[in-house]
This record gives sequence, C-alpha cells and structure tokens, in this order.
Amino acid sequence: MKLRIFILPLLLLTAAAAATIVNAHNITHILAGHPDFSTFSHYLTVTRLAAEINRRRTITVCAVDNAAMNELLDKHYPLDVLKNILSLHVFADYFGAKKLHQITKGSTTTSSLYQATGEAAGTSGYVKITDMKGGKVGFTPTDSDADEPMATFVKSIQEMPYNISVIQISHTLSSPSAEAPTAAPADINLISLLARQGCKSFSGMLTAQGADDVFTESIKEGLTVFCPSDDAVKSFAPSYKNLTAAGKTSLLLYHGVGVYESMDMLRSGAGSRNTLATEGAKKFDFTVKNDGDDVKIVTKLNSATITGTLIDKDPVAVYQIDEVLIPKELFKTAPPSAKSKSAEAEADAPGPAGDDEVPADENSSNNVGRIVGGSGIVALSVSLVLAVLSA
Repeated sequence: MKLRIFILPLLLLTAAAAATIVNAHNITHILAGHPDFSTFSHYLTVTRLAAEINRRRTITVCAVDNAAMNELLDKHYPLDVLKNILSLHVFADYFGAKKLHQITKGSTTTSSLYQATGEAAGTSGYVKITDMKGGKVGFTPTDSDADEPMATFVKSIQEMPYNISVIQISHTLSSPSAEAPTAAPADINLISLLARQGCKSFSGMLTAQGADDVFTESIKEGLTVFCPSDDAVKSFAPSYKNLTAAGKTSLLLYHGVGVYESMDMLRSGAGSRNTLATEGAKKFDFTVKNDGDDVKIVTKLNSATITGTLIDKDPVAVYQIDEVLIPKELFKTAPPSAKSKSAEAEADAPGPAGDDEVPADENSSNNVGRIVGGSGIVALSVSLVLAVLSA
C-alpha cells in the first residue's frame, strides 16, 4: 500500500510531462497544408522567426496569403527589415477567433515578437486590436500613421487553445520603426577568432583553400560554424591531403550552417541540417543530436561532440568540436582518424532520405514525431497507473 501511494504521484507527473510534449507545435508544419501561405511560411524560415515561434508558448501568428506577401516583397526590403516587419505578425499572447470577437471595451494592445525580442524602440512593437462594427476585427501597429486598421481578421487557420493560434489577416502589418534600416552586424574577423581560440589549423585550411570568403559573406544572414580542434585536424591531415581541391573545399564548407543557432536552439531543435556545402543532389547534411548534457553532430560516417563555445552572439555562433566531420559524399568509409566514432555514428545517424524528406528547417521541431512519442508515453503512463491502482 505504501509503495502504491509513493509511485502513483510519480506516474501522474510522468503523464503530465508527456501531455506537455504532445502540445508542442511547429509553425511550418501547420502552414504546410495551406499552399496559399507558402511565401509567408518560407520567410518565417529564412528570417529564423519559425524557430523562435516554435520554442515559445502562448502565441498568435497572423499569417498573410501569397498575394499580400508579394506586395511586401515588391518593396525590396533587406532581409533584416523583413524580419522586423514579420515580427509584428507574431503576438506574445493567445488570440483565437472567439477571443478576438470578445475583446473587453472593444480594443486591446498586445506585444508583438518585434517588441518582445528587444528590437523595437519604446512601444513601437505593440499592435492594437479593435473589435469593429459588423463583426470585423482590425489590427494596427501602435506607431503606425494609418487612420484606419491596417489589416482585418479573415479566418482561423489552426488553434491549439492557449498554446498557439494561427489566423489569417487581410494585409501585412508594418510601421516606420519596423521599416527603418537596421544596424549592420559588428565586424567579426572569423579567421582571427578561430586561430585565437584553438582552431588555428582549421582557420589555416580555410584561408589556404579560399573558403574563408564563403564563411565571412554568410555572417550577415546568419552563420553557425563547427570548428574541429587542432588535435582533431592533425589526426585527420593524411586523409585531407588525399582529397581533390574541390573535395577539400566541400569538406570545409561542410562545417558551416547558413543560419545562426544558439546552443539553446541546437538543444531544442535536434534534427537534420543542410550545410554551406549543400548543393542540389549533393546533400552534405548532418544531424544534431542530444546525448545527455552533450550536443553531438552526427554524420553518416562519424560523430563529433561540441566541447566549447567560441562565440554565440546573433548572427554568429562558433563551436569547437572534437572531430573533423566526415561527409558520406566524399568518403566511402570513415578514415582511420574517425573510425573510433564511426560505429556510434552508424547507430545514431538516420538512414538515407527519400525524395519526400521533410525540409531541414522543419526537422528542427518535428511536431508529428513529438505527438507520436508523447502519445506513447501517455498510454504507458496510464497503463502503469491502472496497474498500480489494481495491485
């Protein structure tokens, strides 16, 4: 009896945790079934807002259709300004269709992601929501010059109560603050940074091969680098020398990802990643995997563990790893220097992907996988609870 009383609360906690897993969401998956919003979804991914949306709870996404997005794109804003504008379309609160039509006193002001991330000056990242006559609901950024609501509610796309609401609005939202040019990222001498922080050999290879320019040019739009330690490069050197010039360049580019990913983003977004070497049929991808307290980069032939952070400041993150990453596109088997980890990689790495593989930007938060796994845990937890009660 005492054992039953002790175990029951633990099992109930397990079931509650599993329910939390089930409630995970993925904005690109939600919009994938609605082709009219494909452009909006694409730019959520490109601006890295999708990852920010996926990690937040109690949130509202105001999607616009392809026609409205094309009007915005015709203005040729740089990507960082587009990110600010689209950030106005993400509210840090839950507004389903019912709540929108029951706003107290007819209007309310809510914080957008533009405000929540600290990018907006003062209160310019807030949006006013107005319950208008005739059942319409209007949206206007608080620092907008518009006399009338800038957009109106069209329909609900998907609602997961108090977790995420995805709705369609008629036009894009913008403001003078969001449209203002943003400051350029601070100048970062990536090669010098690598050389000073224990990746001197890798930085030398980048310079010698002329691949440093590709990494440097990627900084503005976001860059994550996994640089092998000097010891790792030294042990891999014989195999590297046998590669062609093109092969050497591809191997070096394989250690970079063209988006910024903080350590938290890597931990919460385990899954497949394209790299700077990815080109058409040449996938050159790898998998990010959590292993206890460690974060591992797993290829088809070997794996490497992140051992340190050299810099982690948007738009650049540089991590040191303990092995050179070995792409299947360049090697049939793991070279001798990497065979110590090849068995582990073979067990961890996913099999060859089919033609219908989910895009890499969506794999980072695979909602389907979470729901299936969560449901299994819930079922197991309930079975255990019933077993304990009947004992």
